[in-house]
Amino acid sequence: MAATLQETKGGATAGSGYNAASLLPEICSMTKYLACLFLLACLTSTPIAGVTTDSKQVAEVENTYADLNDAFSISTTIDSGLFASYRGKDRSAWEQLYREKRKEFSERLSKLSSHGLSENDAKALAAMRKQFAALSETISAPFSAAGKCQDASRKDQDYASLRKVLLVCFTENANNIAFEDRKINRQSALDLLHEIKEPERRKAVFLALAPLWRAVNGNNEPDSPYRRMIAMAAAESAKHGSEVDNAARDAGVNTDEVERWLEQILDAWRQVNRDTPIEPWDFSYLGAEADRLLATAIPRESLQPVNQRFYQELGADLKQLGTWYDLDPRPGKAPLAYTDFVTHGRRIDGAWQPTIARVSAPYARGGLFVMNELVHENGHVVNLTAIRNRPAFLDWPGDLFVEAFADVPSWSTYEPAWQRRYLGRETSEQVSLRALYSVVVLDVAWSLFELRMLRAPGTDPNTLWSEITNRYLHIVPHPELSWWVLREQLVDIPGYMVNYGLGAVLTADMRQHIRHALGPFDTGDPRWYPWLGEHLLRYGSERDSRTLLQDFLGRPVSPQALLNQIDRLAPPPR
Repeated sequence: MAATLQETKGGATAGSGYNAASLLPEICSMTKYLACLFLLACLTSTPIAGVTTDSKQVAEVENTYADLNDAFSISTTIDSGLFASYRGKDRSAWEQLYREKRKEFSERLSKLSSHGLSENDAKALAAMRKQFAALSETISAPFSAAGKCQDASRKDQDYASLRKVLLVCFTENANNIAFEDRKINRQSALDLLHEIKEPERRKAVFLALAPLWRAVNGNNEPDSPYRRMIAMAAAESAKHGSEVDNAARDAGVNTDEVERWLEQILDAWRQVNRDTPIEPWDFSYLGAEADRLLATAIPRESLQPVNQRFYQELGADLKQLGTWYDLDPRPGKAPLAYTDFVTHGRRIDGAWQPTIARVSAPYARGGLFVMNELVHENGHVVNLTAIRNRPAFLDWPGDLFVEAFADVPSWSTYEPAWQRRYLGRETSEQVSLRALYSVVVLDVAWSLFELRMLRAPGTDPNTLWSEITNRYLHIVPHPELSWWVLREQLVDIPGYMVNYGLGAVLTADMRQHIRHALGPFDTGDPRWYPWLGEHLLRYGSERDSRTLLQDFLGRPVSPQALLNQIDRLAPPPR
């Protein structure tokens, strides 16, 4: 924790045997007293009343910043369709408040000097300035875009415009997949690939996703919408760094090391699996035996009760935490699961007012795959609600850490002990782990795909995806199909998939450390949530992910824990 204002008073003179301020009358005439005060403040970093900014002024600005953030997150929640009004105000009233708070915060911030602040106040001020610069002037629900899918083949679109067009087209097509005389959404199509027994029907639902692929990558021509967009993304990355570069920094390594880790993980999977060729529409099915065996134990209506019970036994009562849920599919809804703030926690009149989080997802079905995702989203909830910090730092930590931590509890759903306790029956360890890591290695493959596309944007994406999945996953090459277009993040935030692939390294490392520190937690442990809150989660965005993780683990991040987990899939020696 950074030093407080009181701890930094005295600056360089602390412990020197005298108080410099007390000598001022002896060394300064009264007419020069104030000038000396100012000089001493500069030399010793001592906040002097009337000359430097104090913590009260920073706190007043932070209160406005907290109001600003709440107005934004409440407006996006209304835009998502979860509710039409909040605390008696409708969407227009919250947007008006947001505009007022933006103006007030901007004016207050411009008048605030960082001179003479404590280390923590100065850091808070810098964080607010950075976050405010990135905060959009307009408000809309995350992971969704308004409007109808338009022609993405126009060549006059800039990077931001093209991404927006592709996001709208992705959302529209993902919510309207035609399969067997009915409309399903992308989530349901992916679920069916895990479940459908007949190979031809699996192939049919797989190919039903083709309009989604074409909306993003056309016919894979050199100037397809995606290929133009990834070239723009690479140009932006060359100037400002990419999502991959950010993730590498947060893991404490460079991008080349990230690529080596991803290749190492994929190669570990290749070595523990047979080299029998697999069609792409069969890959998920072959890995999802656990999903099918447990399907009747996880109907749609069981998702929330099981999820609630697991977290309650981890010491996090989601009902008591006030979490909001929006889990039913509806037209225009974001075609993926995500978690966000409704309101940000803060201290009011000496009492902590907790963060309220929400979870959005389009779940039409139950099953182990969906249960795992819901537990992942609630991993985000406990991350947000465990933050106990000043408003400047009450925000998401880095993306890599955020996605990795959410999988710390969700990976438990694929452990037989978890299944036995919360579902009443279980699958074998081999069957369960295969179901988990077949999903993990796809994320790793997408991470490697995006890393290489950003490095060499002229690459044919279909060919690259075929090469990666054939070499490491034994999937039959189909360069005529853009079937890599299955994740919204690929068009919304190019490079973001690395936070899932590389994030798996962090997840395995954190799970291993927690087991060593507390013991097994797959079947619950009421110490889990408070212990992680104290040792890992309470900082919010105050601490960078690399430092946070190294302090928590007691060493740098390593892929070895994940490699050890994949090795559990190796067949026993004869």
